[in-house]
Amino acid sequence: MSDKRNIERTLQDLVELCEYLRGKDGCPWDKEQTLETLKPFIIEEAYEVIEAIESDDIDEVEEELGDLLYQIVFASQICREEGKFGMDGVVTRLYNKLVRRHPHVFGEEKAKNAEEALKRWHGEKLKEGSSKTKLLEIPRSMPSLLRAQRVGEKASYVGFDWNNAKDVIEKVKEELNELQIELESGDKESMEKEWGDLIFSLVNLARHLDIDAESASHRSINNFISRFRNLEEMAKDMNKDLSELSIEEMDELWVKVKNEA
Repeated sequence: MSDKRNIERTLQDLVELCEYLRGKDGCPWDKEQTLETLKPFIIEEAYEVIEAIESDDIDEVEEELGDLLYQIVFASQICREEGKFGMDGVVTRLYNKLVRRHPHVFGEEKAKNAEEALKRWHGEKLKEGSSKTKLLEIPRSMPSLLRAQRVGEKASYVGFDWNNAKDVIEKVKEELNELQIELESGDKESMEKEWGDLIFSLVNLARHLDIDAESASHRSINNFISRFRNLEEMAKDMNKDLSELSIEEMDELWVKVKNEA
């Protein structure tokens, strides 16, 4: 390969680099990779982008976006070697789709706000005539809360939705009551079903409140972990291990941790 360290990098440079890594004089590990083996890396890199965004670390966001882009280019290179498509096909297809689905930008239609723009986008998507229903287009491999939110959104596009958040709260109460009934019956399969219905209703409530259920859940988990660490430190200050404290003592310390947050 020619030395281009002093030249601004382009997408084509990255394509050529992936080709070299998979070539005769490239990396033995890279040569063995397939689309199947790349799946966990693609998911991992996507999550690392999200984590960098949530940490508000711009330098980290730039690096993680690069890692995610690499996975896309690398996967495209594998497909090119198999005679299917290359990165040029991926970029061309994306470019044409973006133009086609923005008739309010590149066509005669207009959009006064983000909501109208989204309707135009989905209107064009419907014209594309996929054999799948819009709900089936949502990948099963997505995190469950994110998938639930997307399912609710897709259903709402055709008017299958609650009118407002208050209506969803009533649905949440209904599902909670049904779960309580099944708890008394002791039927685990029924409890699992009602628990799932309750979670799905809560995710739809988040959607109506304009809350991202997946991100909100991650923040709550992170808050719990942070508070639990503080709880452990408080126990150490008492020269005790958490396991030595009674539940009443732990509850008392937990209230202090929350108040100090």
